[in-house]
Amino acid sequence: MSINVLLVDDEAVDLEWLRRRVLASSLDIAVVGIANSGFNALKIMEQLKVDIILSDIRMPIMSGTDFARRAKLIHPKIKIVFISGHEDFSYAKEAIQINASGYLLKPVKDKDLYEMLGSLCTAIEQEREQNRSLSEALSLVNKELILRWFDETSPEPAEPHLRSALIPLLLKGAAAAVVEIDDLEWKMRDLSEEDARVKTRQMAGLIKSIVENAKMGTLIAASHHRFVILCNLPQDSFLNLLEELIRKVAESSLCTVTVGVGQYAQEEAGLHESYQQAQAALSAKWLLGKNRLIRDSMEPSPRETPGVRIEQTVEQLLEAIIQYDLVAIDDHLLELFTSASKKDVYELIIRITSKLHADLQQQNENLYELLQWESHQPDILFQFETIHDILSWMRRRFFELSELLYVKRQRQKRRLIDEIINYVEENLEKKITLKEVAAHFSFTPNYLGYLFKEDYGLPFNEYVKERKTSRVFELLSDPTLMIYEIAERMGYKNLIYFNRQFKQITGMTPGEYRKKHKV
Repeated sequence: MSINVLLVDDEAVDLEWLRRRVLASSLDIAVVGIANSGFNALKIMEQLKVDIILSDIRMPIMSGTDFARRAKLIHPKIKIVFISGHEDFSYAKEAIQINASGYLLKPVKDKDLYEMLGSLCTAIEQEREQNRSLSEALSLVNKELILRWFDETSPEPAEPHLRSALIPLLLKGAAAAVVEIDDLEWKMRDLSEEDARVKTRQMAGLIKSIVENAKMGTLIAASHHRFVILCNLPQDSFLNLLEELIRKVAESSLCTVTVGVGQYAQEEAGLHESYQQAQAALSAKWLLGKNRLIRDSMEPSPRETPGVRIEQTVEQLLEAIIQYDLVAIDDHLLELFTSASKKDVYELIIRITSKLHADLQQQNENLYELLQWESHQPDILFQFETIHDILSWMRRRFFELSELLYVKRQRQKRRLIDEIINYVEENLEKKITLKEVAAHFSFTPNYLGYLFKEDYGLPFNEYVKERKTSRVFELLSDPTLMIYEIAERMGYKNLIYFNRQFKQITGMTPGEYRKKHKV
């Protein structure tokens, strides 16, 4: 397999000279690209596999050293050789800082160029052989043994055959990362068993191809939804590649992945600890969220909330649901759940739903019928992988419940107000008091008065006075009725009082009203 070289120089003549000299070597080398700027060179690197870069160190806009830093982020193990004149030798210090593989002075002699390329080709072949040895060493059996060793709480020193598989990894230091497919169970719940298997295999294949194409390290399948990556690339490069893995999976599939990563180690016990750290970091997904890289294995300590305080908050939450106060519902849910552990969350949900169901039963309501839950504890709650998912689900369902109760109360109140209005209409010609109507509908006068005014916008007594006046207008329009007859019919025993009341409301006596309307 030939070694691929990329040539970079802003001077076309120098670039062509370099291309011819490289191709004239007897080495197994292919010039896969030439570029007149660092930007164009980076584009080539994103599309092609490059082993060696020969680059002018002084270029406009993006210098050779700036380009090299970016190139190292794309391919950390790439070999970079700078070419410059004597006057640019001050750049040598920068070249050393970014671990350049060599430095050639213009005019470059063929002998110096070929010696440099020869040594780099030898180093690359050795690395390839080392990688092949590592790949062969980590057979399926060894991968399984490594997983078992990782899962031991207090591991014994690795067996000799296992140690031989780990040595190539640990030569330059290595770290473990654990990749978990997010929400796989509930996203596949509506698929047939066979379709779910196919989708899961596709996800595993996608992750494998991304890891292999990026030469990220050794991938070990720990389960159908969890994978371990063992990597000996520099730490910054590994973290960048893991971020890229997360992004590519999200762009290419319906699922996302969350990755926990441990610290770098150069000996067996340290690598085992790195795996444990990666596992601990991944477990923090519960609080920190998914579709992300998690390095900090320290899960925030749950707040110490006294039992009494929890009870008070639950009471306030239930009151907010009853009162249709969505802001308060959200506030109390956040207070209860934001920093709760998984065990605490499920206990809280059971406590809240049980209490809410009991409270609603006293109002002749059924929580599970209102929300159409098939059972008293929906299975979906146990499939969520983060506290944010559960909070979102609880918020949505409690908002829905609160609105259902509110709409139901409004309908009941509207029906009650309609019945009160019908009662008043049927008894307009009698004496009607709030106390009497409240007793008829089995409410206290104060509560019924409050409900009526809130819904109708007018105090009950004023409404009755208004309706009685309207009825008097109707009766006065009938010329066959005498005014004293109308007064008696409307419950007035004193004609003078009737006249005074009518004038107070209309500004005229009943007789003047008839005269005005020509009755």
